[in-house]
Amino acid sequence: MPNDQPSDAPGDHQDETLSVQIANQIINVANARLKDGVSPEDVAVGLRHAAANFSAFVSQRHADADPALLAGEFAQLLEFYLDRHKPEDNPAGGLKTLIEQVKREF
Repeated sequence: MPNDQPSDAPGDHQDETLSVQIANQIINVANARLKDGVSPEDVAVGLRHAAANFSAFVSQRHADADPALLAGEFAQLLEFYLDRHKPEDNPAGGLKTLIEQVKREF
């Protein structure tokens, strides 16, 4: 089991906005599932599914919601965390390239 479990948020580690508090609560659930023996890949798929589901739910209730903005925000957050969690000797080049492509398409 890795000791470097995800946590925190972009920017200041002391950022205690409501959205960061909610994100940290969700990360705590994910970390608990890892401790239960669930694979990190299964946890990540579940988190992406939940994020997409709830984002779509909220988006459908706002006439001015733009799915491209949601995708762009997700891509920015993913890029930030890829950089933050990458090992010093193993850059995530292929995935970063894919993120850049998604950004250009939206």
